[in-house]
Amino acid sequence: MATLRMRQPAVAATADRSFWLQDIAAAPATKPLVGGEQADVVIVGGGYTGLWTALRIRDLAPETRVMVIEADQCGSGASGRNGGQVHSWFAELDQISAVVGEEEGRALCADSVDAIAELEKLQRDGTIDMDLRLDGWLWTASSLAQEGAWNRAVAMAEAAGANRFRQLTGEEIKQRTGSSASYAGVVEANAGTVHPAKLATGLRDLAIARGVVVHERSPVTEIVPGRTCLVRTAQGEVRAGKVVLAANAWLSALPELRRHLYVVASQVVATAEIPDLLDRIGWRDGASICDAQRQVLYYQRTPKGRVVFGRGSGNIAYAGNFGQSFNRSPEHGRDNIRELARVYPELRGVAIDYDWAGPIDCVPEHVPVFDHLKGHPNIFFGMGYNGTGIAQTPIGGRVLASLVLERKDRWSSSGLVGLDRRKTMPPEPFRYLGAKLVRAAIARRNDVEIRNGMPGALTRFLSERTPGGGG
Repeated sequence: MATLRMRQPAVAATADRSFWLQDIAAAPATKPLVGGEQADVVIVGGGYTGLWTALRIRDLAPETRVMVIEADQCGSGASGRNGGQVHSWFAELDQISAVVGEEEGRALCADSVDAIAELEKLQRDGTIDMDLRLDGWLWTASSLAQEGAWNRAVAMAEAAGANRFRQLTGEEIKQRTGSSASYAGVVEANAGTVHPAKLATGLRDLAIARGVVVHERSPVTEIVPGRTCLVRTAQGEVRAGKVVLAANAWLSALPELRRHLYVVASQVVATAEIPDLLDRIGWRDGASICDAQRQVLYYQRTPKGRVVFGRGSGNIAYAGNFGQSFNRSPEHGRDNIRELARVYPELRGVAIDYDWAGPIDCVPEHVPVFDHLKGHPNIFFGMGYNGTGIAQTPIGGRVLASLVLERKDRWSSSGLVGLDRRKTMPPEPFRYLGAKLVRAAIARRNDVEIRNGMPGALTRFLSERTPGGGG
């Protein structure tokens, strides 16, 4: 059988890592893989998906020998680079239902609420200190074009008997966020913010405590399929009956998956600690906030008074291949800083202590997909969280665990399973060139609409050509 070649990550220099990863300042607690080992299940990738899968497998089958192999340190990929926003899947109920049907869509959204409760319990019990603050998630509009972006999700949630959202007035938003830029929106009360790197390292430590073997700083170079798979790194190898690929955007190395996957960059900045200034403008709690523009904008106040401010930067990976510019953009968060000044004029000129980027694994449906590789029934994968994963990867872990353990249950039979039912992307170079045109049009449209202007017909046409119809 053909060997699967894995793409080697461009490991970020310390100064290019996210604020979250620099904040924990923790060297990897596990040794690299050296020599030969054996396991029942090898999981490639030590982010949220891989670690939750390991935990779920051990919960269901404690005798299973599970090993996680991580290229850098656990959480160094998307799990430790995101904006730290925690909210349920109800905001995407329409997209999920389009893939799995309304009945299962509602169930999966309820599962994401349960996942938030699971995170809360892990913190409350002292198992993982993740700085979880369930002060709410605000979904807001700061222009006419953004008004009502939430209407369909709110209506579908209410039809499902889940009153997840409450309408907000402009005054309420200002009181909660300290900003008058957004004047309409909704809030999901049982949601909020988390410290992503603390959650990732906490999951790693919990997995180790429950008997999972974790090897960090061990990039997987290749996988030799077979009844017993051989997973190789630079210094070692593992033989295992089953393999789980949980490597996020790095799965674009595999042509079978790349046909359904595209990789874009998200750009995030973090200010200096300015708690007194934030208190003065009225921004005191741990709510997460999203602006409903097409080039998504998301932000939070950290417990120590930094502002973490992120947006989809529009950087596109040709053929799914990306390097150091996806660790830290040469523009150093220029667009983020501009938007920060628009949303918070009082913060104009505040020092930016950190700026970083990160690859996002996107699929056209904006809903993750799970399956095994074609012709390799013992090599599984999960991908396509599209930047929304903190309350969703615990569900992905359940799906993958049931597939690996060959259980016949609601998880293995989920409509999330099945790559052949998903849309494919155009081949290169058309994919890259088209994506550049579309993302540039989205940026132009955002700039015009945020001033309540009307973008030109061509800009509108191009900006609506995104996979799945979203931005």
